[in-house]
Amino acid sequence: MTSKLTVSMIKAALEQEPDSNFIKKLRQDPRKGVQTQLKNYSKRLIRAKKKKSLFEERFSFEKQFWDDGRSNVAGIDEAGRGPLAGPVVAAAVILPHNFDLLEVNDSKQLSASKREYLYGKILEEALAVGVGFSDNNLIDQINIYQATRSAMKEAVTALPIRPQQLIIDAMQIETEIPQLKLTKADARSNSVAAASIVAKVSRDHLMKYYDSLYPAYDFKDNNGYGTAKHLKALSSCGITSIHRKSFEPIKSEFFK
Repeated sequence: MTSKLTVSMIKAALEQEPDSNFIKKLRQDPRKGVQTQLKNYSKRLIRAKKKKSLFEERFSFEKQFWDDGRSNVAGIDEAGRGPLAGPVVAAAVILPHNFDLLEVNDSKQLSASKREYLYGKILEEALAVGVGFSDNNLIDQINIYQATRSAMKEAVTALPIRPQQLIIDAMQIETEIPQLKLTKADARSNSVAAASIVAKVSRDHLMKYYDSLYPAYDFKDNNGYGTAKHLKALSSCGITSIHRKSFEPIKSEFFK
């Protein structure tokens, strides 16, 4: 009988995937607190089912390629196109067909701590991961769009396994490998979402290192974006060796 269990004990039991007989007994328990916990449990099940369904939907493009015999599909994404300082970083990730980290999603929808956790898990579970960089000097030479393409190509080249298909977030690169240019791919493909996490965390780590070299600019918190503190440091200290000279307001303020 569940009447011998306290509501807190029942709450704990419901968090441990209880069997159907236990749930059936709870439905017969007249206590309001028990019924509240049962309702909360049902809501969690619905949310979990929806989360899994959306995750599986984000594998739809990969599954089409897998079914076509292209088992190694690489998702590609970048981080750092907009900042005033630092490189643009790209990542390419090939996931196993049984990959089941449901939290993997567009990196912009995740907290910093969640990205860090998933970054480690992706590195552990991915079949292959490659990372590419285009520094600020290359960005200034060939523009941010072309520099991003260059970093993406470098990430693909860095993969220890040659992919048979690429899924790229809103871009195309120079390669003989078949590629699918997909708008908002980081929210539509788990492989691209994984790449977005690897690219973002890799760049964040690098900007924290740059913060130790140039502490006045607050790179550890702004990642090179033009925050008030960053702009103030630019005004008082000038540009550093990692600033993008072709980006405004740097271009106008320092290269008139």
